[in-house]
Amino acid sequence: MPKSTIRYWNPLTQSADAGWTAVPGLEGMAEHLTLSLDETTGEYTRLTRFFPGADTAALGGKSHDYPEEIFIVPGRLYDQAFELWLETGHYASRPPGEVHGPFRTDDGCVVLEISFPQKTAG
Repeated sequence: MPKSTIRYWNPLTQSADAGWTAVPGLEGMAEHLTLSLDETTGEYTRLTRFFPGADTAALGGKSHDYPEEIFIVPGRLYDQAFELWLETGHYASRPPGEVHGPFRTDDGCVVLEISFPQKTAG
């Protein structure tokens, strides 16, 4: 089955707020909204919204055994692994196993994620 599709819409408007759900383990700090999903491969495109003041330091950094791409839509997010403030427009294509985070934000941030779980390392 191919990745799901949807007609034009704006997930950043208030009318889309009902579709956002808390990120497990980050309740009160971040929520996400899946934009597209391939049920067979697990490939997905989603938005993750970090609330102002969110800090994931208690959870440490993380990595995946698959590649992912991220793009900072609005806001700014500090990635401790790289000691870098990611600002609106920053992009990364992460290889499998790359450690990122923990994250913190002062004003909030929305991140576009495109992940490829079917393309695991090894």
